[in-house]
Amino acid sequence: MLNQKTLIAAMGACVLALAPAACAQMPTTTKGASMAEMGHPMMNPNSIQPETTLDISAEGEVMRAPDIAYITAGVQADAETARAAMQQQANAMTGVFDALAKAGVAKKDMQTSNFSLQPRYTYVEIDEGKGRTRGEQRLDGYTASNQLTVKVRDLDNLGATMDSLVSAGGNTFSGINFALDNDDEVRAEARRKAMESAMSKAELYAGAAGLKVARIVTISEGGDYSPQPMAMMSRSKEMAMDASTPISGGEVGYTARVNVTFELVK
Repeated sequence: MLNQKTLIAAMGACVLALAPAACAQMPTTTKGASMAEMGHPMMNPNSIQPETTLDISAEGEVMRAPDIAYITAGVQADAETARAAMQQQANAMTGVFDALAKAGVAKKDMQTSNFSLQPRYTYVEIDEGKGRTRGEQRLDGYTASNQLTVKVRDLDNLGATMDSLVSAGGNTFSGINFALDNDDEVRAEARRKAMESAMSKAELYAGAAGLKVARIVTISEGGDYSPQPMAMMSRSKEMAMDASTPISGGEVGYTARVNVTFELVK
């Protein structure tokens, strides 16, 4: 029987005998070995991507005759006191609301867009004697203003509606814009035109370069589709009320924009 010391020595010899074989099976690397030599390929940061791409921006526009109009109008009243100014504009606005209702404008199509009450000052020069003066602001009264944004659906009577508003006490007009009440179809058509324009441009550039359009890589939508009013409004200098104010709606344009990346091949 082997004693304990003999058994330990035998085991140590066995480990030393097996070590070279195990080490021979382990992969070795040198200080200058590349990742490719180790089986881990690395992309060259200076390499050129294999495909040729073309970025195109295009837009499509659709013009239509408007079927609604937005007018911004209201009442401005001046008085010595804030209470008097508020009362005057309130009385006038009541008449404006009634006139719009008689013209066929629904309550849902009338919205207060601005309301304000502001003091008014007068700048005066005060003589202090000995050739000296100083400026001073003095309260001159108050101005109350109430503005409405009104959606008018009956464009044939738009001029008459505005005239009735003035007759009822409205004395401020901030603007008029024309639009389409339902513009989903027009927006879709503008998008189609924008995409057709992008495709046409890509074919042109590819042909000029001796290449062909292989596929679309990316498509993104840019810009907005806000209607662009093209309208004219005229009124006689005398502001005569015996005839409706002439209004021309013209056309409104909806624009869609796209950015497209194409892949080109030989």
